Amino acid sequence: EANCITAIRTIDQYPQNSMALSAGTKAPSFSSTDDKGNSISLSDFSGKTVVIYFYPKDDTPGCTKQACSFRDSYSEYQGKDIVVLGVSMDAETSHKAFKEQFSLPFPLVVDTDGSIAKAFDVEGGGYAKRVTFVIDGEGNITKVYDSINTETHATDILSDLGL
Repeated sequence: EANCITAIRTIDQYPQNSMALSAGTKAPSFSSTDDKGNSISLSDFSGKTVVIYFYPKDDTPGCTKQACSFRDSYSEYQGKDIVVLGVSMDAETSHKAFKEQFSLPFPLVVDTDGSIAKAFDVEGGGYAKRVTFVIDGEGNITKVYDSINTETHATDILSDLGL
C-alpha cells in the first residue's frame, strides 16, 4: 500500500510527467569534481550554453553509445561554444577509465552521492536516469530530453538547436 501512495503523490506532484525540472525553470547550481579531480560547477560556464547529460553507468552499452555520440559530434559543439558535461553516480576512477577507453573529450562529473541527480530530479534509485538538459547562458533550462536514441542523441540536440 505504501508504494501505491508514494506513486500517487509523485504523479500528483508532477502532473506532466515524472520530471520535476522542465524547460523554462532555473537549473540547479552544483559543485563537484570531474574525471581528473578538478572542481567543476555549473556557474563555471555562465554565459555559455551547457548540455548536461545524465546517464546510468560508465562503460555499459547504451551509455557508451551515448558518450561516443557526443564524442563524435564534439567539434560541432565546440564550434558553437557549447559545453558538454556527462554526469553519472560513478566514482572518479571509473569516469577516468571510461573517458580514456573511449577518448571522450568532455568532462565527466562525479556524483557518487547522487546529489546532482537528485537536484535535477533524475535520481533513479542508485543510478541517474538517462535525461539530458540544455541550459542557456543565464542558467535556464531550455530543453529536456527524457526519451533518447543513444546513437543519435548528440546530433539530435544540434538539429533541435538549429545548428
